[in-house]
Amino acid sequence: MNDPQHTGEPGAHAPSRRLVPMTGRDPEEHGRVSSPLELLFDLTFVVAVGTAASQFAEMVAEGHAGQAVIAFVLAMFAISVAWISFSWFASAFATDDWLYRALTMVQMIGVVVFSLGLPAMFHSIDEGGHLELRAMVIGYVVMRIAMVLQWWRAARESPPFHDVGMANIRWTVIAQAGWIVVAFTKLPTAAVFVAFGVLGALELVLPVLTQGSAGGTPWHPHHVAERYGLFAIITLGEGVVGTVASSGDLLGGGDGTHWTWNAIAVVIAGVGLTFGMWWTYFMTPFGDILVHRRGRGYLFGYGHIPLFIGIAGAGAGLHVAGLYMEHHAKISGTAVVLALALPVGLYLLMVYLLHTLLLSATDRFHLLLLSLTLAVLLTATLLAATGATISVCLLVVMLAPFITVIGYETVGHRHQQRMLEEFGTG
Repeated sequence: MNDPQHTGEPGAHAPSRRLVPMTGRDPEEHGRVSSPLELLFDLTFVVAVGTAASQFAEMVAEGHAGQAVIAFVLAMFAISVAWISFSWFASAFATDDWLYRALTMVQMIGVVVFSLGLPAMFHSIDEGGHLELRAMVIGYVVMRIAMVLQWWRAARESPPFHDVGMANIRWTVIAQAGWIVVAFTKLPTAAVFVAFGVLGALELVLPVLTQGSAGGTPWHPHHVAERYGLFAIITLGEGVVGTVASSGDLLGGGDGTHWTWNAIAVVIAGVGLTFGMWWTYFMTPFGDILVHRRGRGYLFGYGHIPLFIGIAGAGAGLHVAGLYMEHHAKISGTAVVLALALPVGLYLLMVYLLHTLLLSATDRFHLLLLSLTLAVLLTATLLAATGATISVCLLVVMLAPFITVIGYETVGHRHQQRMLEEFGTG
């Protein structure tokens, strides 16, 4: 096939005036990169992640940490699953013709509607009444209707993947019917959370139910790895947003030229922490690993959910710190530092865990680095408990990812290279 949509040649992102058969992309296609449409699609998730992080920060600052964590995890889980569903399908079947683009636009509308429903969900959990999911579910159903139509097209136009497509349609419809029942019936709160757990588990095992016996779909390892890297970057953007939110009102004089020590410390800590987290993520060559271990695709794909939660949570934690220093928070300094240190710790733990599980190899040096990282985060928390200023504590938390950076750049890169060479990626 000489269509530029499938060859990766220049012009691969030019719109097609005709429908391109959705026969499946070449999983070894040379030069495969994210398309402009995928990047545009990701922008809608920037809004969703930002809304969830903002709501989380405000609830934590009000002293409702338990409710905030529950709501934030529910929101980020739903956001991540929706993004994963589209991204893996696009890696395998994207045609970039007018119909594919139109259905992607429908999905983007669904993401925006979903985002608009997030504040109501957070508020309902904060109030302790009925879990308000209606707007979120409406947006989710809109997204899923578009995905069902995409899968129907793949099943119809690509006989080798007909069974995979029809299985995805069947289980997706079942899951959405369940979400509609949960959102639009007056179930007891406990029953709603149980149903959420069951339906969430169904969303997680959907790839196993639909692709296990059919050999899966022709996803592209490097393309998938790049997509996840880009989503990690836009989620890291919450760290920058949190930094601006934290430092904006700390500037004296109102004209942005009178910098206080707190404002300077927040900017350094926020940008430094975000940069360090970015650096640690891209140390692992996920694309090369997936080329040789396609069977670990599911682990890679869904193992990123807690990692994304950690990234977005770190951005929210910076926002909490800003609210505290602006005297808009009702929590202690120790709680503020924990609001940042815990998601940073979760993120770094997941980076190491994914590296270990994908490579099926352990490294004692990693245990040393993780121990030092934990010591840094614990030190920041203890400093806050003993009365140190929040700005100093933020600077200490900022050092956590750089333990890994320094370890990798001095010694760890050689350890990783040996691990890669053991199964031929080095």
